Formats: sequence, structure tokens, C-alpha cells
Amino acid sequence: MTTGPALPDWLRPVEEAARTITVHELTRFMPPEDADPRVGAVLMLFGEGPAGPDLLLTERSHTMRSHPGQVSFPGGSLDPGETVREAALREAWEEVGLDASGVDVFAELPPLWLPPSNFAVTPVLAWWREPGAVSVVSPEEVHAVYRVPLSELQDPTHRITVRGPSGWVSPGFLIGEQHDVILWGFTAGIISRLFEHLGWLEDLPDAPEVDLPDYMLAWDRRLPDVVPNTEFEQRRRR
Repeated sequence: MTTGPALPDWLRPVEEAARTITVHELTRFMPPEDADPRVGAVLMLFGEGPAGPDLLLTERSHTMRSHPGQVSFPGGSLDPGETVREAALREAWEEVGLDASGVDVFAELPPLWLPPSNFAVTPVLAWWREPGAVSVVSPEEVHAVYRVPLSELQDPTHRITVRGPSGWVSPGFLIGEQHDVILWGFTAGIISRLFEHLGWLEDLPDAPEVDLPDYMLAWDRRLPDVVPNTEFEQRRRR
């Protein structure tokens, strides 16, 4: 019988949640059959640092043409012949120097569709069994690297709401040493909805609204006229 990686007890609920959570709990959009999307993967890497359980996140370069300054998981497009797991680990190596030999991948979430860029992204979940040094390897892509304690993400004082220029609203978090870095958009949505599914986070609709800094507004890909194709809204109203 094949067994999975040896995970710490606090991470076991995440492994179980990955088996039960569906695209309907995570997003308004799943890749439609006729979309022919680009395919990508991101690495949702859980570790355990001096402040307890944490997540590895990167802040994109402020001069990138798309999503400048946005906080995200390491990741990107699949190379020919790659699996999503291979792509997520390769991208993390290229962006922050993550040594994959100390990482155990234990699950994948459903592919999530980003209509503005027609991108189908699979979050790959992993345990940082042997943490090593990480840093900015590709300054063209990465501005900074963070290990964000889960306790800080769960703290209501670090929860925010972000309203984009197009009018859409995103849950968000304030991270970094001074808690002045805005985590929002796709990545914040995955974290908030997975953590809500786990019971690690409560929905906080009255979180204070924070404006995005100007450098993030240099790129505003407006959401096309796409009808949501999941049961996300109905399930959140229950």
C-alpha cells in the first residue's frame, strides 16, 4: 500500500480538505470546455518557521507588465511535457531558489480559471520538510520573498477588502514585517476560501477597504463579460 508523505498533525486537515473541496467552493470560474486556456501551476508551500506554521509567498516585481507588485505563490506556465507538480517546483527554484529535495508534494486543488488571461492554474500543495534558504533569484520577476505565519493570516487585524479599478471586490491580507504589503486577488482568494473550508478563517465581510498603490494600477486587465460557471455564489450564501 502506498502512503503519502509524513506531514505534521496541523497540516493533516489541509491534506483532507484537498480531497473534499471542489472548484465550487474556491472560485466563480472553472475552465469551460471551449476555452482552450493556457495551463499553469502555483506552489502553495506550507512550512514551519520560528513563528510557527507558515506559507511561502512572493511579491512580484513592481515593473512587470502584468500584475506588478502583486503577492503570489511561486508559479507559472507549464513547459512542454511537464506535470503541474513539476512546473510548480521548477518555477519556485527559478524564482526563489527553492530546493525541491526538501519538499513533499501532497495534494492538488482543482484547476482555477482566470478569465482575463484565459489561464487555468492548478494550486499544488506541499510540505517544506527540510526548509532551506530562499531569496530573490530573478529580480525581473520577484521583488521580495515572504514566509507568512498562518497565525498572522488568521488575525482579523490583518484582514482587508480590496476594490479594484473595475469595481470587483477581493478579500485581502496585510503581510510583511510592517504589515504594509497588500495580499489580494487570485492568491488571497485561494487562501481565504481554503482556510474558510478548513474552519481556520471566518468570513469577514466588514473588513476595512484598502486602496491599491499606484504601481499596482499600471496593469488593470478588466474582467470580460463572462458568466460565472460554478455554484460559488450560492454556496457562500448558505
